[in-house]
Amino acid sequence: MTTIKPLDDRVVIHVLDAEEVTAGGIVLPESAKEKPQRGRITATGKGRTLKNGKHAPMSVKKGDEVIFGRYAGTDVTVSDVEYKIMRENEILARCD
Repeated sequence: MTTIKPLDDRVVIHVLDAEEVTAGGIVLPESAKEKPQRGRITATGKGRTLKNGKHAPMSVKKGDEVIFGRYAGTDVTVSDVEYKIMRENEILARCD
């Protein structure tokens, strides 16, 4: 098992599955599903390095569910699980 440890202001996000049924109840075939834009943070880096050498605190933490841009980050697969690695500023919102 490989562990992913992000550097600086990067985060590792476990991508949540795409919606299989629309709000109106229509079942979507695999080819019609949109690329997922939600995920759960599994690891964070220390934060952006400031000019004084210290790290800025991250605004997200492990376990947060977030929304990110459709084409943001880098796709990585580890042990048949899909992850995205992206910078903290590519995250659009946190779901509470």
